[in-house]
Amino acid sequence: MISSGRLVAMQYMIDAREALRERRTGKGEWLFGFLQELSRRDVSLTFIADSVADTREFGPLLRIPALGFRWHVDVSRMVRRMRPDTLYIAPTSFIVPFLLGRSVRSVPIVHDLIAFRREPHQLKARMIEYGTLSRVMRRAWRVCAVSATTARDLQLRYPFLQPPVLLSLSGGPSHTIPLRWEPDGRTILCIGTLCPRKNQKRLVEAYAMLPAGLRERFRLCFMGGRGWKDQSILRAIRRTKGVAWEGYASTDVHTASLQSCHALVLPSLYEGLGMPVIDAFHVGIPVLTSACGALREVAGDAALFVDPDDPLSIRDGLVRILTDDVLRAELRERGFRRARQFSWSVTVDRFLEGICC
Repeated sequence: MISSGRLVAMQYMIDAREALRERRTGKGEWLFGFLQELSRRDVSLTFIADSVADTREFGPLLRIPALGFRWHVDVSRMVRRMRPDTLYIAPTSFIVPFLLGRSVRSVPIVHDLIAFRREPHQLKARMIEYGTLSRVMRRAWRVCAVSATTARDLQLRYPFLQPPVLLSLSGGPSHTIPLRWEPDGRTILCIGTLCPRKNQKRLVEAYAMLPAGLRERFRLCFMGGRGWKDQSILRAIRRTKGVAWEGYASTDVHTASLQSCHALVLPSLYEGLGMPVIDAFHVGIPVLTSACGALREVAGDAALFVDPDDPLSIRDGLVRILTDDVLRAELRERGFRRARQFSWSVTVDRFLEGICC
């Protein structure tokens, strides 16, 4: 049981910047759902943002006007002046916990260890995590991982991380999606920022190898903002008939696209969680994905798996999920069952129980 008295006694300071961006990426969507649920609990919360954050979602918050590294310096100085029972939660950046050291209890939330893997990653992000993560992990009050897979990755790199210090969380759908699925019979949907790790280029290659009849019937639609090293992805999209990139989608467009697509495809090379898969399961959409990173953990038996390094494997998976009605019905039912395992209420319960144990 969680001690309500102990929860109320703590002062939680949370870096809410990524949840308050006008265009949230996957980490921002996870944080948005997490903070929405956490704000419903009887705990003392202070949300911290910067000068570009939209404050409408969570109401009053503490805005630190600096940007870049200066923001982290100013926040670390401010947090040090807070009362001794303050807990600083770092859900998307490790710089403030690095600067705080052990002077304040910090709780970093780790989404993935892509910076330390062979998969493509941004150089700046890789350098920051190489320079900060080891010290942060050693000095943290608790360390939260967004999946059991990420928790295992952390333990392999930092064997000293063990329960109760290391907590494995999960997540829920990116926002409230009505359980209404009316497939248009023509759209293959892939959601995610354009970047090499999401493997969109191989998906385009696989689509181009589909039989002509399937390419005439189905279109491949990419939805997400531009990322890094995405020029070759955009070139492949533009030169392949039947493929389109629709850019970053608002919540309404994202919801409408999920409710009407024929299948969701996410052949990523690595994911720390995989929220588009969770979203699809909540709506009942057949899913094709890879077994890399946390995607196997999240999908369980409710998705069709392919080899993300092999366009032929992705093509064969597309053929099956587009044409096999029996398979699609099975995946739909399994997805609904799988969706019950992912909720923000359970995620926040695990977080609060782990913090207070």
